[in-house]
Amino acid sequence: MIEFAETASCRNFGITVLGSGSKGNSSVIHGTKGNFLLDAGFSAKELAARMEDRDIDPCSIQAILVTHAHQDHTKGCRVFGKKYNIPVYIQQETYLELKEHYEKYAPEEDVVLITPGSAFDCCGVHIEPFEISHDVAALAYIFQVEDHKIGYATDLGWMSPLVKRKLHDSQILILESNYDPVKLRNSGRPISTIRRIMGRQGHLSNDEAMSSLGDLITRNTRKIVFAHISQECNDRVLVNDLAMKQLADLNREDILVEIASQSTPLETMWMKV
Repeated sequence: MIEFAETASCRNFGITVLGSGSKGNSSVIHGTKGNFLLDAGFSAKELAARMEDRDIDPCSIQAILVTHAHQDHTKGCRVFGKKYNIPVYIQQETYLELKEHYEKYAPEEDVVLITPGSAFDCCGVHIEPFEISHDVAALAYIFQVEDHKIGYATDLGWMSPLVKRKLHDSQILILESNYDPVKLRNSGRPISTIRRIMGRQGHLSNDEAMSSLGDLITRNTRKIVFAHISQECNDRVLVNDLAMKQLADLNREDILVEIASQSTPLETMWMKV
């Protein structure tokens, strides 16, 4: 059973969601041997400010992991990585995509190529990247210290059997709940954009995120953070209400729910290990 810790220690493991949404995504993973970033979708200056807002020293970051090439996940990769002299872990297809379409965000050196399905360790954390369906090559991640597990998946068009298997039994789960279908259809966006978002290479709707919970949560699950909420086509209160209803239907009202914000970092979620 998971035991949450109130503060950091060298034997605690956790995550701080610095921000999530279409204008920027980044989280700090706190390992037993240091910290690293998952995505750097804000400027280097903004990343540092958000960390300091949660009493995290930017100099403590030892690496950047990338999910995919879109600028709301990579905007600070190059500058932050260079400023703090840290490696960027990225799959080759994503690195080439960055070089071709978002060159100013592509790291110049100290690039570590990773492969979906090939696990590695960083900062005392066992990390497993796995493929998800998006309109560019994209990864989700499992972070594990002993039997403590954090699952992280945003920017995916559908919950494939692989995704469900990997995220299953996460004590802390960060999951996309991007849009409300009615709001999206009434958004005035081009039909092609709406179809892309709703397709299998787009994003998860509220309904898709909530209906997946029965396959993901176990008796060990203690916290769910719903992330990458669309500011125009969703509502954070709506997501929270839907989540509470779904968890009540699953007889899991004990699970804590948070909704990630685009503008404000969440409090760090710690586990004792």
